[in-house]
Amino acid sequence: MSSIPKMKCLIIDDEPLARFHLKEMAAQIDFLSVEDTFATALEANNKVKESDIDLLFLDINMPYLNGIDFLEQLEHPPLCIFTTAHSEYALEGFRLQVVDYLLKPIAFNRFYQAVNKAQQQFITSEKLKRNTLLDDPFLYVRQSDSFIKVSWVDILYIESMQNYTKLHFKDKSLIIHQTMKAIEESLPSDHFFRIHKSFLINITHIDMISGGRLFINKTELPISRTRKEELLNQVVYKKLISK
Repeated sequence: MSSIPKMKCLIIDDEPLARFHLKEMAAQIDFLSVEDTFATALEANNKVKESDIDLLFLDINMPYLNGIDFLEQLEHPPLCIFTTAHSEYALEGFRLQVVDYLLKPIAFNRFYQAVNKAQQQFITSEKLKRNTLLDDPFLYVRQSDSFIKVSWVDILYIESMQNYTKLHFKDKSLIIHQTMKAIEESLPSDHFFRIHKSFLINITHIDMISGGRLFINKTELPISRTRKEELLNQVVYKKLISK
């Protein structure tokens, strides 16, 4: 089993200095990776829904959409640490099961406590996810009013089609009404890798990687430039036969 990956984070705060301060503190923590920062929850919405984000540093009082309303409307919210100058929302934080509630100005020792708490929750959920999936390699996927049992071991790759996804097997394919993000969260990260915004692959079925292309069962798939280096580091180089 591979080691627990870094936690991918977003900072959402309408104050530029607050964003800078949080990013600076996060840079000191080796298990955090700040993927982006946003001034409003509306700007961050697509990134949270479409990307594999593990932790939000979320301000509450922001224009257009406050942090509490934003968190409530997320179908599969990441772990969240509220960062706010107002103590009166603490009860809301408890109700929404946020990891911690940091009052501004945020001292590094409190920040450190909060992110360590987040990492413990993250590790626990990753281990549970992996153990459950490895013990039982079957999933149920929904097609209109039916539930179809599939083995994730047999999935070659998954293709995103806006609000639908297409599961490709050796002898068939299934189109299901499920987002790529939801499918990705249901599968073991040790075995599935996102090579492109539209393609999630089962690494055990890779036949060849050449340049910016990858081949599975004679099908050519594109690898995005941002994902190629990570694919080589996490998948190929670990099993590379060298002289």
